Amino acid sequence: MIATKESFEPQSSEPLPNSRRAYVAGRVHPDVRVPFREVQLSPTKGLNGREEANEAVRVYDCSGPWGDPAFEGNSEQGLPALRRDWILKRGDVEEAATTYKPVPGRSTVTMPAGLKRQSLRAKSGKAVTQLYYARKGIITPEMEYIAIRENLGREEAAGKNGHSQLRSLGGEGFGAKIPEFITPEFVRDEVARGPRSFRPTLTTRKASL
Repeated sequence: MIATKESFEPQSSEPLPNSRRAYVAGRVHPDVRVPFREVQLSPTKGLNGREEANEAVRVYDCSGPWGDPAFEGNSEQGLPALRRDWILKRGDVEEAATTYKPVPGRSTVTMPAGLKRQSLRAKSGKAVTQLYYARKGIITPEMEYIAIRENLGREEAAGKNGHSQLRSLGGEGFGAKIPEFITPEFVRDEVARGPRSFRPTLTTRKASL
């Protein structure tokens, strides 16, 4: 995360300066909570010497559970199985037999109880891919998670400051018509379209020769 005065190595338990962990809840799936890093900005000093306050900006938070001050974890517990409830609620998986074996040639290591999680597999005749759900018209928690994360809090900012104050998402759409706000429905529709392969035309082949 950041270095301390005592160590130059990153410390995952150290809080990041001038920022806090903020969560945005889902609309379709209220139990979805997407983490953001809300960064406090310094005021802007004008030519007249006056300072103008700037609102906090939300960015991606890639610190995982350790970025939440309320999280208390250790290596024997492992990371929280955040998606397990989402998967089980769909009712299309079942538990699979799991056998833990030590690596051949290594000494036997006792697996911590917290890491002995039951594996899951698709039930007979079921598909458990996001592509399958999308083509069935289903918005999964994973799809809504993506939509909220990609918006970076822009929808909330629009409510406070108006649409004219929003910065563009930018980026290359690769054939997709990007809406002003990334919605769960948009993510579902794009997933349903599936992977698009690039097939060079005669013109592009000639240009590459």
